[in-house]
Amino acid sequence: MTERVTVSIDNHVAVVQLNRPDKHNALDLQMFEALAKAGQSLADDRSVRAVVLEAAGANFCAGIDTGIFQQGDTAIDAAAMAPGAVSPANLFQHAAYVWREVPVPVICAISGIAYGAGLQIALGADLRYARPDARLSIMEIKWGIIPDMAITTTLCRIMPADKIKELAWSGRVVDGREGLSLGLITALHDDPSQAARDTARLIASKSPDAIRAIKRLFDHAWNLADADALKLEARLQLSLLGGANQIEAVMANIDKRTPEFTDPKL
Repeated sequence: MTERVTVSIDNHVAVVQLNRPDKHNALDLQMFEALAKAGQSLADDRSVRAVVLEAAGANFCAGIDTGIFQQGDTAIDAAAMAPGAVSPANLFQHAAYVWREVPVPVICAISGIAYGAGLQIALGADLRYARPDARLSIMEIKWGIIPDMAITTTLCRIMPADKIKELAWSGRVVDGREGLSLGLITALHDDPSQAARDTARLIASKSPDAIRAIKRLFDHAWNLADADALKLEARLQLSLLGGANQIEAVMANIDKRTPEFTDPKL
C-alpha cells in the first residue's frame, strides 16, 4: 500500500504531503490516522520551525472517501467519535485539529479541489494559500451530515457565523477568489506550494522561541477576557526577554548578519 502521508524535513521546514493522488487524496481511515500521526510527530520535534501542508497530484483533497460510509459500523461508531487519549479531538477531527496542536506555523497549499473533510483539514492550518481557480466547499450537507472535523474551533475564528451557515447549508462550491473575499483563504498564488515553502523558510529564519510564542498568543488570547489576554501577552514576552535566541536576534541585527538560533528546549 502506498504511504498515505509523507513527511520530509529540511532546514527546519517540514513538508507534509497527502499522498493518494489517484483518488484525489480522498480520506480513508488510513489517511485519517496518518495525518494525525504526522502532526503529532511534528508537534514533538523541537527542530521544526514551520510546516507546509500540501498534496500530491492536481487536487488537495476531494473529501472523505465514500467507502467509509459503506463500511457501516466497522468504520464510524461511538468509539471512533469519542475524544482521543492524547487530544480532545476524535479520530476524524484529529486529522484537522492536530495542526492547531502543532506549536509552529502550518501553511496549507491548495490546488484543485478542497471539498468537505479536505477543506476542514486546510482550516486547521494557520495560513491557507490557494490558486485562484481552486474550488472549495463545505460539502457535508450533500451526504446528509454536518461538518464535524474541528470546524467549530477553526472557521469560527476567521468568518462570521452567517457566512459559514450559508456555505454549510448550501454546500455550494466557491473558487479561490471568493474564498479569499470570504476569509477562507489567506492569499492567492499561481503556485501555492512554492509560496507556502517560501513563507515557511522566511518564518524558519526567525527566532523559534518567538515563532512558537506568537502562535500560542493568537490561538489562546481570542478566547480570553481582556485582563487574561493582557496577562498572557506579558507572560509570553517575559519568557522571551533575555533568552539566548532573543539576544541572538538583537545582536544579529546590530552586527548586520544572519542569526544563528538554537532549537527550543520547551
